[in-house]
Amino acid sequence: MKLLKYAIRTISNIPGYSTRKKIVVIESDDWGSIRMPSLQSLDKLEQKGLNLRAGDSSRYNLNDTLADSNDLTGLFEVLHSYKDHNGNPACFTAMSLPANPDFDKIRDADFQNYHYEAFTKTLERYGRTGAFDLWKKGREENVFVPEYHGREHLNVVAWMRSLKRGDNETRLAFDEGLWAFSSSKTGGVNFQAPYDVEYPEDISEQVKIIKDGLSLFEQVHGYKARFFVPPNGKINSAVEEGTHEGGIKYISTPKIHHEVLGNKKTKKHFRYIGKKNKLGQTYLTRNAFFEPNQGMNKDHVDSCLKEIEMAFKYNKPAIISSHRCNYIGSLNTKNRSHGLNELGRLLRAVLKKWPETEFMSSSHLGRIIHT
Repeated sequence: MKLLKYAIRTISNIPGYSTRKKIVVIESDDWGSIRMPSLQSLDKLEQKGLNLRAGDSSRYNLNDTLADSNDLTGLFEVLHSYKDHNGNPACFTAMSLPANPDFDKIRDADFQNYHYEAFTKTLERYGRTGAFDLWKKGREENVFVPEYHGREHLNVVAWMRSLKRGDNETRLAFDEGLWAFSSSKTGGVNFQAPYDVEYPEDISEQVKIIKDGLSLFEQVHGYKARFFVPPNGKINSAVEEGTHEGGIKYISTPKIHHEVLGNKKTKKHFRYIGKKNKLGQTYLTRNAFFEPNQGMNKDHVDSCLKEIEMAFKYNKPAIISSHRCNYIGSLNTKNRSHGLNELGRLLRAVLKKWPETEFMSSSHLGRIIHT
């Protein structure tokens, strides 16, 4: 099994853009999105019989929520502590979502219509004083560069269908101000996957949502997003193409992409870093993973270093996936401390092993590949 896994990784690193430079990109998903509002909400949902500790969802349910000033300050300190040979600090491409559901308005509409709020309003509701100022500071200092991860981290169409029919678990979660937990799905579509397709007729609404989200991203951040990572990877080509009008030039994709068509049908596509779609958008593919709170019995630094080494061996940039939940401490301060310590250990090891490393954002890499 290990030999097969090694062979697959080797083959997948061969095609596409190549460079002798030791480029390291860190793409961190989910910034701006809600998850677990509070420990009180967690306790209430568990008391009502919901299983929030099953599988990989448990690390999100127990640790993940909107970042506060302590989370961002701690992260930025670590990133500033490690500079490449050009003097650039380590950089997170913060895959961001500019909206969350407006639960009060949805309830007032008797669950018949969807309403959202800008994530800056959500920050206010959560009492995250000063957090958005730090977002702007992180971008100015090039350690935290927001890009587009969708409007919400939520399959709006599927979620609303579930709310309208009065699904018990969906309503229980709604009452606590969240949608996501281990069994949050309907008809095989996970609520966390905004662009998964339950029925083909959902696609046109998803195109509208993704375009609207790009407009909102620009309103919130003051610039157009250039890079897009579909949450959970699932998306239809029409929705992907909808990003073009909004200015997206670079799109993250699995090397084997299963396009969702609805009614549980999919279509397989083979992609590689630097490949372009018919609109000229460039695909970027992740080839390393760093999730330090995903199983404490694993040396995540060593595992990620091996993946980076594999990328460099085949003259590929190392594009690392690392979710927000690894660095959040509002619900569990030990989670943040552990994640930041491990991130520092990874960056230190990278610079020691490859002193010629260059840190950059995904859009920066996209521009290099595109030119």
